[in-house]
Amino acid sequence: MPKTYLINKQQQKEIEAQLKATKDAKLYKKIQVLNYRAQGYKNSKIAELTGYSKSRVSALVCEYAKNGIEYFLKEHRQGGNNRNLSFKEEKALLETFIEQATKGQIITVETIRQAYNAACGKETAYASVYYMLERHGWRKLMPRSKHPNKASDEDIKASKKLTSLSKTKWQILTQEK
Repeated sequence: MPKTYLINKQQQKEIEAQLKATKDAKLYKKIQVLNYRAQGYKNSKIAELTGYSKSRVSALVCEYAKNGIEYFLKEHRQGGNNRNLSFKEEKALLETFIEQATKGQIITVETIRQAYNAACGKETAYASVYYMLERHGWRKLMPRSKHPNKASDEDIKASKKLTSLSKTKWQILTQEK
């Protein structure tokens, strides 16, 4: 047989006072569940009225019985933003590398990662650095290995032969004078 949690008159007054004072819609709905329970409604009826499932209604009443109204007033979210640095701190870190990039120096992810680890005070994965670079609009730019309009090797050799011939002709003409 499931355990039934009873709410006494003093607790009911506390719930009603909190219901009036609450401005947050999600918190209001949770406290409303407790208020319906204090008025004597069954979990199935409360579930219909509030849109919660019966098991969720039961869990909310159980949490109230164990921890009181204060439990609902605290923030219980977990996870979310697991960044090591704030956006402003990341931007300040990357500005040092912008100066190097404008001078034409090559910047690798490893050097950025070392500075990031120093700023965080712990070892991080490369993915953390890549995500940070993406957040700040950085993209991978590399110097080209060769120009896209570069002449073929045969053309280059022919050109070298022509320049060497023209040099010898120039030398001969200058010596005659």
